[in-house]
Amino acid sequence: MDTAELVTRARELLREKAVTHFDRPIQLASGQMSSVFIDGKAALAHGPDLRQACLAMQALVADAGIDFDAVGGLTLGADHLAVGLALVADRSWFIVRKQAKQRGTAQRIEGARLGPGVRVLLVEDVVSTGGSMFQALDAVEDAGAEVVAATTLLDRGDSARSALAGHGIPYFPLATYRDFGLEPVSAV
Repeated sequence: MDTAELVTRARELLREKAVTHFDRPIQLASGQMSSVFIDGKAALAHGPDLRQACLAMQALVADAGIDFDAVGGLTLGADHLAVGLALVADRSWFIVRKQAKQRGTAQRIEGARLGPGVRVLLVEDVVSTGGSMFQALDAVEDAGAEVVAATTLLDRGDSARSALAGHGIPYFPLATYRDFGLEPVSAV
């Protein structure tokens, strides 16, 4: 299956299973309000659905000629995608904690060991302004690894793309707010 078909199928899957409309607005992770919620975790809870989305995301990155050693992002939005992409791309996965654990090894990054020479693909399920992605970026860079690209299921605005470009990081959203007929979320 070519990339365009993979992307089309993944978008249809998200449209069918991820979008919930509410009578009144709810708060998004960005702090903004919306009556439309995109649940990338529930939408991909069935293994074949997760595989479909991860194959499409991996194809977008591969078509750009970008290779990576490890894939991950901030818990909880990146967890399922990190493992799914690691499986379909035969790479390592990692998860960034919101805070370093306060016991044991006090690590902030779990899973693959990140350090100099490790090329990282950042993932997040739904991006509003990119806050979670940038928390993960900071942790990855603090570990000494290099972020070579970022991807998401759905980008609800325009601020993450421009912010990532400012860091020299190519960005590959599977879909954007335009594809779903949504109003964009803007940086606060």
